[in-house]
Amino acid sequence: MSLALSSSAFQDGAEISSIHTCDGQDISPPLSWSGVPADAKSLVLIVDDPDAPDPAAPQRTWVHWLLYNIPPDTSGFPAGVTPQDLPPGTKHGYNDWHRSGYGGPCPPIGRHRYFHKLYALDIVLPDLGTPDKAQLENAMQGHVVAQAHMVGLYQRP
Repeated sequence: MSLALSSSAFQDGAEISSIHTCDGQDISPPLSWSGVPADAKSLVLIVDDPDAPDPAAPQRTWVHWLLYNIPPDTSGFPAGVTPQDLPPGTKHGYNDWHRSGYGGPCPPIGRHRYFHKLYALDIVLPDLGTPDKAQLENAMQGHVVAQAHMVGLYQRP
């Protein structure tokens, strides 16, 4: 069985409900996963948008959510998960709003793709403080034993 990631709020390649965006309640979508390898010691979740600011002329990847050291026996998060709801040991990174926690889709123009990426690692990462995506990916190098992703779409009304 391979690592799989899903959401009850949207299908892979489908629209994200506005409740999970800046136009709604800006709460994280429910996520669930299965197939975590037996040798996994921790999980990492990265949610980002490679279409910023305009999908017709993307200039950067905008980071919406970073979590690391998620215990490997965790099978997902409910909608609107708060830091207090996260499993013990789970740590946040900084998103591109320079804060920890979830920041939902809020594209300035066009329909953007939001990649939800889950990684299984063969280590528990050292305490990185509140890393940005580059720092987290650097720490993960050589330790990814499985990965899964799904994409949600969103365009502001």
